[in-house]
Amino acid sequence: MHGISPRTASLLCYIPILGWIVSIVVLASARFRADARVRFHAFQGLYLFVAWLLVDWVVAPMFGFAFWGPPFHNVFPGLLKAVIFGTWIFMMVKTSQDETYKLPILGDLAEKSVSEQR
Repeated sequence: MHGISPRTASLLCYIPILGWIVSIVVLASARFRADARVRFHAFQGLYLFVAWLLVDWVVAPMFGFAFWGPPFHNVFPGLLKAVIFGTWIFMMVKTSQDETYKLPILGDLAEKSVSEQR
């Protein structure tokens, strides 16, 4: 992580599905330890991935056992995953433009996580 700019590090935290790995590396690196903005993006990207996992591991199985017929049991979880995927893309665009955008709920959690680590 030595030759990477803070903006690029922040952007990489939002790569769909794989950004959580970059987020953990950023949070563990000494280089970005004092950079609250990069750490915010790392936490927010990590929490966005956790939201994806919750949909995949909790919401989708609940709809699998629901009273809906087979053609409809994947609709709601699929919509939620599409929203999360779109949010990853949106955050990549915002971060590439050097903007800090705070997502509802997840942004508050990320801010709290950054402030607790000081």
